[in-house]
Amino acid sequence: MRFDSGRVCLDLMATFTPHEGIRDGDELRLWLTGAGLVPDRTPLARVGPDWVAAFRSLRRDVETLVRAELGGSHAPPAGTEPALARVNALAAGPPPRLCAVRDREGRLVRELCGGAECGAMLAAVARDAVELLTDPGDRALLRVCEGDRCTRVYLDTSRGHRRRWCSSERCGNRERVARHRRRSLAAGSV
Repeated sequence: MRFDSGRVCLDLMATFTPHEGIRDGDELRLWLTGAGLVPDRTPLARVGPDWVAAFRSLRRDVETLVRAELGGSHAPPAGTEPALARVNALAAGPPPRLCAVRDREGRLVRELCGGAECGAMLAAVARDAVELLTDPGDRALLRVCEGDRCTRVYLDTSRGHRRRWCSSERCGNRERVARHRRRSLAAGSV
């Protein structure tokens, strides 16, 4: 799993590219922890099929809304209003409750009070999507990866806002290797 899109909601969208990345509760548990939604010490005991279905549904709705924004139309595209209503309903839910507890060495660390609840986790991601979609500055930084066969969306926070790939290490490197091969083949055929 990768967490390089620049926003939690975009990282959730990326769990479907190029294949399903949240197939079961274990993969969702890994994603929630990797995305930073769940502090390391918080147990995630019951992350079952209902959580997986809820996060996949939120992912579809966020994808619908983000892709519509990338389309650039000021009029809402058909089919986006139900997705917007569902994301807004989730975002209105109570967020995860953080508290400070002492670890074994006596240092203060973050933990979720009362454990992790599906609704609170969904609210955090939906709220991130609402913040992204309603912030004109962030919306202007949304980009689709130019890598071959990559459709990931990311937030371009590079200095000149000229980032072309979701990840320079992955898609960028593939593009540079392909460019080198093309040049080598062209030089060899001369």
